[in-house]
Amino acid sequence: MASYLYYLLPAVGGYALTSLYFLKNPHILLKKKQTAFYCTHISHRGGTVSESITSSCLGAAEVGTEMLELDCHLTKDGHVVVSHDENLLRQTGQDLPPYNETLEVTFKTGVCFYHTGSDRNFALLEDVFRKFPHIAVNIEVKENNSMLIERISDLVKEYNREATSVWASVDTTIMKNCRKTNSSMPYMFTVKRGLKLLLLYYTGLLPFVPLGESFLQFYLPQIINRSVYTKYFHTILTLRKGMFKHLRDRGIQVCGHEEDIKTAFAAGATGVMTDYPTLLSNYIRRHTQDT
Repeated sequence: MASYLYYLLPAVGGYALTSLYFLKNPHILLKKKQTAFYCTHISHRGGTVSESITSSCLGAAEVGTEMLELDCHLTKDGHVVVSHDENLLRQTGQDLPPYNETLEVTFKTGVCFYHTGSDRNFALLEDVFRKFPHIAVNIEVKENNSMLIERISDLVKEYNREATSVWASVDTTIMKNCRKTNSSMPYMFTVKRGLKLLLLYYTGLLPFVPLGESFLQFYLPQIINRSVYTKYFHTILTLRKGMFKHLRDRGIQVCGHEEDIKTAFAAGATGVMTDYPTLLSNYIRRHTQDT
Protein backbone atom coordinates (compact mmCIF):
# COMPACT_ATOMS: atom_id res chain seq x y z
CA MET A 1 0.00 0.00 0.00
CA ALA A 2 2.78 2.40 0.93
CA SER A 3 4.49 1.82 -2.43
CA TYR A 4 1.31 2.84 -4.30
CA LEU A 5 1.05 6.03 -2.26
CA TYR A 6 4.67 6.78 -3.07
CA TYR A 7 3.70 7.21 -6.72
CA LEU A 8 0.09 8.26 -6.31
CA LEU A 9 0.51 11.26 -4.04
CA PRO A 10 3.06 13.07 -6.25
CA ALA A 11 0.90 12.39 -9.30
CA VAL A 12 -2.24 13.76 -7.64
CA GLY A 13 -0.35 16.73 -6.28
CA GLY A 14 1.17 17.48 -9.67
CA TYR A 15 -2.22 17.25 -11.35
CA ALA A 16 -3.79 19.55 -8.76
CA LEU A 17 -1.06 22.17 -9.15
CA THR A 18 -1.23 22.00 -12.95
CA SER A 19 -5.01 22.33 -12.92
CA LEU A 20 -4.84 25.29 -10.53
CA TYR A 21 -2.23 27.00 -12.69
CA PHE A 22 -4.30 26.73 -15.85
CA LEU A 23 -7.48 27.63 -13.93
CA LYS A 24 -5.85 30.95 -13.11
CA ASN A 25 -4.27 31.31 -16.56
CA PRO A 26 -6.82 29.95 -19.07
CA HIS A 27 -5.45 32.08 -21.92
CA ILE A 28 -2.46 29.71 -22.20
CA LEU A 29 -4.60 26.79 -23.41
CA LEU A 30 -7.84 28.39 -24.62
CA LYS A 31 -8.74 31.34 -26.78
CA LYS A 32 -10.79 34.00 -25.01
CA LYS A 33 -14.35 34.40 -26.29
CA GLN A 34 -15.23 37.72 -27.86
CA THR A 35 -18.88 38.76 -27.68
CA ALA A 36 -20.37 41.83 -29.34
CA PHE A 37 -21.64 43.17 -26.02
CA TYR A 38 -20.98 43.11 -22.28
CA CYS A 39 -23.95 43.24 -19.91
CA THR A 40 -23.98 44.36 -16.29
CA HIS A 41 -27.65 45.40 -16.25
CA ILE A 42 -30.09 42.72 -17.51
CA SER A 43 -33.86 43.19 -17.42
CA HIS A 44 -35.87 40.02 -16.74
CA ARG A 45 -39.12 39.83 -18.72
CA GLY A 46 -38.09 43.08 -20.37
CA GLY A 47 -38.09 44.90 -17.04
CA THR A 48 -41.60 43.87 -15.94
CA VAL A 49 -43.04 47.15 -14.82
CA SER A 50 -46.12 45.72 -16.50
CA GLU A 51 -47.01 42.72 -18.64
CA SER A 52 -46.88 44.98 -21.70
CA ILE A 53 -43.44 44.25 -23.12
CA THR A 54 -43.33 47.51 -25.08
CA SER A 55 -43.72 49.73 -22.02
CA SER A 56 -41.55 47.43 -19.86
CA CYS A 57 -38.68 47.47 -22.34
CA LEU A 58 -39.00 51.21 -22.81
CA GLY A 59 -38.77 51.77 -19.07
CA ALA A 60 -35.78 49.43 -18.80
CA ALA A 61 -34.04 51.15 -21.72
CA GLU A 62 -34.55 54.56 -20.13
CA VAL A 63 -32.63 53.50 -17.00
CA GLY A 64 -29.78 52.02 -19.01
CA THR A 65 -30.39 48.28 -19.30
CA GLU A 66 -27.92 46.48 -21.55
CA MET A 67 -29.91 43.29 -22.17
CA LEU A 68 -33.60 42.40 -22.34
CA GLU A 69 -34.57 38.87 -21.27
CA LEU A 70 -37.72 37.69 -23.09
CA ASP A 71 -39.85 34.54 -23.42
CA CYS A 72 -41.26 33.86 -26.87
CA HIS A 73 -44.18 31.81 -28.16
CA LEU A 74 -45.64 31.11 -31.58
CA THR A 75 -49.16 32.08 -32.64
CA LYS A 76 -51.23 29.86 -34.92
CA ASP A 77 -50.61 32.24 -37.80
CA GLY A 78 -46.83 32.04 -37.37
CA HIS A 79 -46.00 35.22 -35.41
CA VAL A 80 -43.46 35.17 -32.59
CA VAL A 81 -45.14 36.77 -29.58
CA VAL A 82 -43.21 38.01 -26.56
CA SER A 83 -45.02 36.71 -23.48
CA HIS A 84 -43.93 35.22 -20.16
CA ASP A 85 -46.90 32.82 -20.04
CA GLU A 86 -47.31 29.81 -22.30
CA ASN A 87 -50.87 30.87 -23.14
CA LEU A 88 -52.98 34.02 -22.96
CA LEU A 89 -55.60 32.99 -20.43
CA ARG A 90 -54.15 34.80 -17.40
CA GLN A 91 -53.38 37.94 -19.35
CA THR A 92 -56.56 38.26 -21.41
CA GLY A 93 -59.20 36.03 -19.81
CA GLN A 94 -59.50 34.28 -23.16
CA ASP A 95 -57.19 32.80 -25.75
CA LEU A 96 -57.04 36.06 -27.72
CA PRO A 97 -55.55 39.54 -26.97
CA PRO A 98 -55.70 42.34 -25.84
CA TYR A 99 -54.64 42.30 -22.18
CA ASN A 100 -57.28 42.65 -19.47
CA GLU A 101 -57.85 46.22 -18.31
CA THR A 102 -56.57 45.27 -14.83
CA LEU A 103 -53.85 42.61 -14.72
CA GLU A 104 -51.99 41.05 -11.81
CA VAL A 105 -48.23 41.10 -12.35
CA THR A 106 -46.45 38.60 -10.10
CA PHE A 107 -42.70 38.70 -9.52
CA LYS A 108 -42.45 35.92 -6.94
CA THR A 109 -44.67 34.26 -4.35
CA GLY A 110 -46.49 36.89 -2.32
CA VAL A 111 -45.16 39.87 -4.29
CA CYS A 112 -47.39 41.32 -6.98
CA PHE A 113 -49.16 44.45 -8.12
CA TYR A 114 -51.91 45.29 -10.60
CA HIS A 115 -51.12 46.91 -13.93
CA THR A 116 -53.81 49.25 -15.26
CA GLY A 117 -51.88 51.13 -17.96
CA SER A 118 -53.29 52.10 -21.34
CA ASP A 119 -50.83 49.95 -23.30
CA ARG A 120 -52.65 46.62 -23.50
CA ASN A 121 -51.22 45.23 -26.73
CA PHE A 122 -49.03 42.17 -27.06
CA ALA A 123 -45.62 42.77 -28.60
CA LEU A 124 -44.02 40.73 -31.33
CA LEU A 125 -40.34 39.86 -31.20
CA GLU A 126 -39.79 41.93 -34.31
CA ASP A 127 -41.36 44.93 -32.51
CA VAL A 128 -38.65 44.63 -29.87
CA PHE A 129 -35.94 44.30 -32.51
CA ARG A 130 -37.18 47.41 -34.31
CA LYS A 131 -37.66 49.60 -31.24
CA PHE A 132 -34.48 48.58 -29.39
CA PRO A 133 -31.90 47.90 -32.11
CA HIS A 134 -28.88 48.59 -29.90
CA ILE A 135 -29.88 46.51 -26.85
CA ALA A 136 -28.92 42.84 -26.62
CA VAL A 137 -31.78 40.35 -26.27
CA ASN A 138 -31.78 37.07 -24.35
CA ILE A 139 -34.44 34.87 -25.99
CA GLU A 140 -35.61 32.08 -23.71
CA VAL A 141 -37.28 29.14 -25.44
CA LYS A 142 -39.40 26.98 -23.13
CA GLU A 143 -40.95 24.55 -25.60
CA ASN A 144 -39.26 22.27 -28.10
CA ASN A 145 -41.15 23.72 -31.04
CA SER A 146 -39.05 23.59 -34.20
CA MET A 147 -41.31 26.05 -36.02
CA LEU A 148 -40.96 28.58 -33.18
CA ILE A 149 -37.18 28.17 -33.10
CA GLU A 150 -36.89 28.52 -36.87
CA ARG A 151 -39.06 31.64 -36.87
CA ILE A 152 -36.97 33.23 -34.11
CA SER A 153 -33.83 32.45 -36.09
CA ASP A 154 -35.34 33.97 -39.24
CA LEU A 155 -36.18 37.20 -37.39
CA VAL A 156 -32.73 37.38 -35.84
CA LYS A 157 -31.17 37.09 -39.31
CA GLU A 158 -33.67 39.51 -40.86
CA TYR A 159 -32.80 42.21 -38.34
CA ASN A 160 -29.06 41.41 -38.43
CA ARG A 161 -28.98 40.56 -34.73
CA GLU A 162 -27.08 37.26 -34.64
CA ALA A 163 -24.25 38.85 -32.63
CA THR A 164 -26.59 40.53 -30.11
CA SER A 165 -29.27 37.86 -29.63
CA VAL A 166 -28.70 34.99 -27.22
CA TRP A 167 -30.30 31.54 -27.17
CA ALA A 168 -31.46 30.61 -23.66
CA SER A 169 -33.21 27.53 -22.29
CA VAL A 170 -33.00 25.40 -19.15
CA ASP A 171 -33.56 22.30 -21.30
CA THR A 172 -30.60 20.75 -23.11
CA THR A 173 -32.76 19.14 -25.82
CA ILE A 174 -34.34 22.48 -26.68
CA MET A 175 -30.93 24.17 -26.70
CA LYS A 176 -29.56 21.56 -29.10
CA ASN A 177 -32.45 22.33 -31.45
CA CYS A 178 -31.77 26.07 -31.15
CA ARG A 179 -28.08 25.57 -31.85
CA LYS A 180 -28.82 23.29 -34.81
CA THR A 181 -31.16 25.90 -36.28
CA ASN A 182 -28.78 28.84 -35.80
CA SER A 183 -25.26 28.16 -34.56
CA SER A 184 -24.11 31.76 -35.13
CA MET A 185 -25.93 33.08 -32.07
CA PRO A 186 -24.20 32.98 -28.65
CA TYR A 187 -25.96 30.79 -26.11
CA MET A 188 -26.31 30.13 -22.39
CA PHE A 189 -25.66 27.11 -20.21
CA THR A 190 -28.64 24.83 -19.66
CA VAL A 191 -29.22 23.26 -16.24
CA LYS A 192 -27.58 19.99 -17.33
CA ARG A 193 -24.59 21.81 -18.78
CA GLY A 194 -24.33 23.92 -15.62
CA LEU A 195 -24.09 20.77 -13.51
CA LYS A 196 -21.43 19.43 -15.86
CA LEU A 197 -19.56 22.72 -15.44
CA LEU A 198 -19.51 22.20 -11.67
CA LEU A 199 -18.27 18.63 -12.12
CA LEU A 200 -15.45 19.81 -14.37
CA TYR A 201 -14.50 22.48 -11.85
CA TYR A 202 -14.35 20.14 -8.86
CA THR A 203 -12.44 17.43 -10.74
CA GLY A 204 -9.89 19.96 -11.97
CA LEU A 205 -10.72 19.33 -15.63
CA LEU A 206 -12.36 22.70 -16.34
CA PRO A 207 -9.18 24.47 -17.57
CA PHE A 208 -8.63 21.77 -20.20
CA VAL A 209 -12.18 21.54 -21.63
CA PRO A 210 -13.49 23.94 -24.34
CA LEU A 211 -16.89 25.52 -23.62
CA GLY A 212 -19.25 26.61 -26.36
CA GLU A 213 -21.46 28.73 -24.10
CA SER A 214 -20.91 32.48 -23.76
CA PHE A 215 -23.17 33.07 -20.73
CA LEU A 216 -23.81 31.40 -17.38
CA GLN A 217 -26.90 32.30 -15.38
CA PHE A 218 -26.79 31.19 -11.77
CA TYR A 219 -29.35 31.54 -8.99
CA LEU A 220 -28.59 32.48 -5.43
CA PRO A 221 -29.53 30.09 -2.59
CA GLN A 222 -32.46 32.25 -1.46
CA ILE A 223 -34.26 31.50 -4.72
CA ILE A 224 -33.75 27.75 -4.74
CA ASN A 225 -34.94 26.75 -1.31
CA ARG A 226 -35.77 28.34 2.01
CA SER A 227 -33.98 25.60 3.94
CA VAL A 228 -30.92 26.92 5.77
CA TYR A 229 -29.08 23.70 5.02
CA THR A 230 -29.88 23.91 1.30
CA LYS A 231 -28.79 27.55 1.15
CA TYR A 232 -25.51 26.72 2.83
CA PHE A 233 -24.95 23.64 0.66
CA HIS A 234 -25.71 25.58 -2.52
CA THR A 235 -23.48 28.48 -1.50
CA ILE A 236 -20.52 26.23 -0.77
CA LEU A 237 -20.92 24.22 -3.97
CA THR A 238 -21.89 26.77 -6.60
CA LEU A 239 -20.90 30.31 -5.64
CA ARG A 240 -17.22 29.76 -6.31
CA LYS A 241 -15.25 32.93 -6.97
CA GLY A 242 -12.42 30.94 -8.50
CA MET A 243 -14.74 29.32 -11.04
CA PHE A 244 -16.48 32.59 -11.91
CA LYS A 245 -13.15 34.38 -12.36
CA HIS A 246 -11.96 31.57 -14.62
CA LEU A 247 -15.10 31.91 -16.73
CA ARG A 248 -14.69 35.69 -16.93
CA ASP A 249 -11.07 35.25 -18.00
CA ARG A 250 -12.33 32.95 -20.77
CA GLY A 251 -14.75 35.64 -21.94
CA ILE A 252 -17.85 33.93 -20.51
CA GLN A 253 -20.24 36.35 -18.83
CA VAL A 254 -21.75 35.27 -15.48
CA CYS A 255 -25.26 36.49 -14.72
CA GLY A 256 -26.65 36.52 -11.17
CA HIS A 257 -30.20 37.17 -9.99
CA GLU A 258 -31.53 40.27 -8.29
CA GLU A 259 -32.49 38.50 -5.03
CA ASP A 260 -29.31 39.90 -3.52
CA ILE A 261 -27.48 42.22 -5.91
CA LYS A 262 -24.53 42.76 -3.58
CA THR A 263 -24.04 39.01 -3.07
CA ALA A 264 -24.22 38.35 -6.81
CA PHE A 265 -21.50 40.86 -7.62
CA ALA A 266 -19.41 39.77 -4.62
CA ALA A 267 -19.53 36.18 -5.90
CA GLY A 268 -18.01 37.35 -9.18
CA ALA A 269 -21.05 37.92 -11.40
CA THR A 270 -20.41 40.18 -14.37
CA GLY A 271 -24.08 41.16 -14.39
CA VAL A 272 -27.42 40.80 -12.62
CA MET A 273 -30.85 40.00 -14.04
CA THR A 274 -33.67 41.98 -12.44
CA ASP A 275 -37.41 42.62 -12.48
CA TYR A 276 -36.65 46.08 -11.09
CA PRO A 277 -34.37 47.93 -13.56
CA THR A 278 -34.33 51.20 -11.61
CA LEU A 279 -33.26 49.44 -8.39
CA LEU A 280 -30.34 47.78 -10.16
CA SER A 281 -29.38 50.99 -11.97
CA ASN A 282 -29.28 52.88 -8.67
CA TYR A 283 -27.11 50.17 -7.10
CA ILE A 284 -24.66 50.17 -10.03
CA ARG A 285 -24.47 53.96 -10.00
CA ARG A 286 -23.81 54.10 -6.24
CA HIS A 287 -21.23 51.32 -6.45
CA THR A 288 -19.43 53.08 -9.31
CA GLN A 289 -19.37 56.31 -7.37
CA ASP A 290 -18.05 54.57 -4.25
CA THR A 291 -15.18 53.00 -6.18
